[in-house]
Amino acid sequence: MALIENLPTPSLLVEHERLQHNIAVMKAKANRFGVSLRAHLKTAKSLDIAAMLCDSSHSGITVSTLQEAEYFAAGGYKDILYAVCLEPRKFERVARLYARGISLKVIVNDMVVAQQLVDWSNAQQAWDFQIQCLIEIDTDGHRTGIAPDSEDLLPMGQLLDSAQNIEFCGVMTHCGSSYNCHSLDCIKNLADLEREGCVLAAHRLREAGIKCDTVSVGSTPTMVVSENFEEVTEIRPGVFVFYDLFQYGLGVCSLNDIALSVLSAVIGHNRRTGKIFLDAGGLALSKDRGTAGQNVDYGYGLVCNLQGQVIQESLIVEDVNQEHGIVSVSDDSLFERFPIGSLVRILPNHACMTAAAYEYYEIVKQGKVIDRWSRCNGWNE
Repeated sequence: MALIENLPTPSLLVEHERLQHNIAVMKAKANRFGVSLRAHLKTAKSLDIAAMLCDSSHSGITVSTLQEAEYFAAGGYKDILYAVCLEPRKFERVARLYARGISLKVIVNDMVVAQQLVDWSNAQQAWDFQIQCLIEIDTDGHRTGIAPDSEDLLPMGQLLDSAQNIEFCGVMTHCGSSYNCHSLDCIKNLADLEREGCVLAAHRLREAGIKCDTVSVGSTPTMVVSENFEEVTEIRPGVFVFYDLFQYGLGVCSLNDIALSVLSAVIGHNRRTGKIFLDAGGLALSKDRGTAGQNVDYGYGLVCNLQGQVIQESLIVEDVNQEHGIVSVSDDSLFERFPIGSLVRILPNHACMTAAAYEYYEIVKQGKVIDRWSRCNGWNE
């Protein structure tokens, strides 16, 4: 085991006990309501974290890129949902995963693309598999998908259900508007809307004689607060494994739940302007300013001591350059407390964006580095 202070900076740290706790809580909730946890691994992008998430009751995973799908497939995961709209140039790459024995579920939400997928799959004579497909439902107007009451839903379902080389599986949705909420009641209302819209779409398909086995919902905020999963078959939260300052601002986690931080060194003082400079800048922290629209703006991250304890909630990385994090201080004693060369940890605004800058996690337990876990980045083969 290594000491945290011997790591290079910046480094990406994960508190193992917090990670375990966050996963255990979400699994327990899924078990309590009898739904499968198909965790969205776009946040973690790690085989080691997937192993903590998956078991005999929760064997499926969600990804946001085909690079992730290939990475997890190589790691032995076969039940994968690719939760981004499928477009025709990716058909062949999807088929190659099926040829390797991977059950990759894809989503469509456009009749033109659905017809292109059917036409392309029908032209494949030598296949011994069917591409599994879901329709994406828009339950909140946040992003892509078709409305639960759309006139396109039944024709699209019938088209996919009758295709020779496609297995129509059901419907899925993602209530991204939950990230715009300023109260838990608002998130709860959106969680109900998310469930009701997806269930309505499933009812319409079944009433038309179309099999609809899967009803898949989920964002971390809605899954944390919801207490109604009637007729839902699976949930797909992702950032809950780490949480972050944005989730804290939404009220769905505590600061002590945030498992991810960036280790950074103090590289400069400017007493005249009241600035402390860190070696974690825009690339190491990301330039996600999601908390700027919340009740408390944490700039580019909240500064903690080496043990990961919050010093004061007003001590933030208020600005960044590419390799500089800039912390404003009004208390001159902080210059003595954090001399040049001293180390701090920064809690990120958006765990997914911050983690994307790193090739691996340094796994920390009780102040020591116990392991290093790799992660998948990028989009290409």
